[in-house]
Amino acid sequence: MQQNGAAGGRSCALFPLLGVLFFQGVQVVLSLEIKADAHVRGYVGEKIKLKCTFKSTSSVTDKLTIDWTYRPPSSSRTESIFHYQSFQYPTTAGTFRDRISWVGDVYKGDASISISSPTLKDNGTFTCAVKNPPDVHHNIPVTELTVTERGFGTMLSSVALLSVLVFLPSAVVVVLLLVRMVRKSAGLQKMSKSGYKKSSIEVSDESSFVLPRSTRRKVGGEPSGC
Repeated sequence: MQQNGAAGGRSCALFPLLGVLFFQGVQVVLSLEIKADAHVRGYVGEKIKLKCTFKSTSSVTDKLTIDWTYRPPSSSRTESIFHYQSFQYPTTAGTFRDRISWVGDVYKGDASISISSPTLKDNGTFTCAVKNPPDVHHNIPVTELTVTERGFGTMLSSVALLSVLVFLPSAVVVVLLLVRMVRKSAGLQKMSKSGYKKSSIEVSDESSFVLPRSTRRKVGGEPSGC
């Protein structure tokens, strides 16, 4: 009975220790977190950025690696299109040959790349895998890329936006000038209406003014009588 009690006591004592070890193990597994855009849309001929960021509990060293892979639609075949370890190694073969560029910064947790001159054949699934030993266990995010042709409506909206950005400042300046001219004209009219007016004394003086006698002779002659 005493032996069974001792064994039971040891088992109970192991539970907290196992819990701590499990918790630490979970921390190690989740110590490297990677994020990427789930969906990216681009247009034929226009550079596309595939964004990928990561967070690691360990400092970045020369052992850090980044791998981008591509899988075409309705296919299980994958191909490596980019590798990083201290230096960038874009693919030199396949569909993405000479079209992959590094736009990330590992010291800022950025593992992004870009695709130049994209085509409709670039549609598919991209994955971003990062390892920073001892942080090697992580999630692998997936990015679905959709490349389409720019339609007439999209081009028209772009032209309209450009026109607004170019002509809107000029239109604002013209409106301000017109407002200023109208205000100035209104001010001049107000001044003219409130200008000099003859007083009632001056009007009465003019009405009682009598021409000199010499002037009356020339105009109508001397009046009869005294």
